[in-house]
Amino acid sequence: MKTFMLTIMIAATLFAQDVVELKQPNSNKVVIKLAFRNGSISDPKGKEGLTSAAANLITQGGTKEMTYSEIQDKIYPWAAGFGSQVDKEVTTFTFAVHVDFLDQFYPIVKGLMLTPSFAENDFQRVMKNQQNYVDQVIRASSDEEYSKKSLEDLLFRGTNYQHMVQGKSESVKGITLDDIKKHYAAMFTKHNLTIGIAGKYSDSFLKQLKSDLATLPGAKTKIAAAGKATMPNGIDVEIIAKDGAFGSAIFTGTPLAITRSSNDFAALMVANSYLGEHRKSYGKLYQKIRETRSMNYGDYSYIEWYNNGGGYMLPPPGVPRNSNYFALWIRPVQIAKQLKQQYKELADIKVGHAHFSLRMALREIDLLIKNGMPKEDFEATRTFLRSYMKLYVANPSDQLGYLMDSKFYGRKDYIKEMDKLLAKLTVADVNKAVKKYWRIDNMFVTIVTDRSEAEELAKSLKENTPSPMSYSNIVKAGLPKSVLDEDEIVSTFKLNVKNVTIVDSKDTFK
Repeated sequence: MKTFMLTIMIAATLFAQDVVELKQPNSNKVVIKLAFRNGSISDPKGKEGLTSAAANLITQGGTKEMTYSEIQDKIYPWAAGFGSQVDKEVTTFTFAVHVDFLDQFYPIVKGLMLTPSFAENDFQRVMKNQQNYVDQVIRASSDEEYSKKSLEDLLFRGTNYQHMVQGKSESVKGITLDDIKKHYAAMFTKHNLTIGIAGKYSDSFLKQLKSDLATLPGAKTKIAAAGKATMPNGIDVEIIAKDGAFGSAIFTGTPLAITRSSNDFAALMVANSYLGEHRKSYGKLYQKIRETRSMNYGDYSYIEWYNNGGGYMLPPPGVPRNSNYFALWIRPVQIAKQLKQQYKELADIKVGHAHFSLRMALREIDLLIKNGMPKEDFEATRTFLRSYMKLYVANPSDQLGYLMDSKFYGRKDYIKEMDKLLAKLTVADVNKAVKKYWRIDNMFVTIVTDRSEAEELAKSLKENTPSPMSYSNIVKAGLPKSVLDEDEIVSTFKLNVKNVTIVDSKDTFK
């Protein structure tokens, strides 16, 4: 009787597991994704960065049977790979291997997830890299990424969404190996796991995978609710002053009331693409700021978090969020010091292009809100999107990732469902959604700039000082009158700036 009851209990546990399958009989690979509803919002106060540390130690450490180096040597001939990705609400482990080596690879997968070694030497290496990131890399490697992370710090200040996934400078210093072991047992559990599998695998393999993962820690720890973005009062600007900044890197955003779970999201996708699809040159922002005026490398619009925008041309899966915001990325524009050095005719300017480019970008949104999208532009953008979205799922790993994200948002297949919604969409639907969800009067702005620019830029923003576009004589001479006339309008476009703060770079992410 006891044996019978035990069998029923085990079967019930396996049945209750959350599994997303994508069988591909003609594939030569198998992809396994293990997504835990345990992101950085689960970091304890004072231990920000703990989830990231735990995930990295699992995938950059060994198992009870093999060291990290031994694992790497073992899998190299198989062209296998694995890694982890931590975001605000989800941590995902991805394993991929050629089907011929699945049986040999699987014990490593099992060992990493169920019996990680948590060795002291691996811990020291992982934490040194994490500390270096929060102390140095984020401030020095890319001002664009710096401004992006700083915007989130500002948008979600005081909530569990505020801190970077990697943590804060002081909090990372306090993370111990024992903290990681306890966090693994409490948060990487069978009760908050979604299993994803794609490729050519057997039913017996999936059964084994589910059975093994049912032995993960059994704690039923409550997952924290996602922090909500703050609605700013007016335009609130934070200027981060640093030595040797390449230019002024700008990221601006405002809370967005919807996510992919809403059917209105399809309408905003069209408006967003029209305004400035990531890394695409046809958008209004790109055309106005980059193409016509050669102010920077590109200008884009976002209606959800875009992970590693500097590295990905297409939006990657694995970063689903309940708290959302609308944002603009204005890639670095020149500062006054640079312009003065390059052009004698600009020797008297006090501020570079940051104020003008911010005005131009927000004015474009304002025009779209007030006037709507022209029908011909709507048709062209919608047609593009319906084709372009198929590229999001061009490989098995991304296909599986998007299906798992769909489940997070209460959808079955986000890509297919959005395509159907786009097919039925009208230009009136888009213009109605833009008016409902977008705004320019209440926004947060982060600008990473050179120390020499900070004070004058802050003064210009606070006082809404006219900010004429600073061209060299030779460039200005080649521009049509229509562009120069528009520049005049943009230079005095009133921004609802209510607060401007200058922060020293060394004081961020503490």
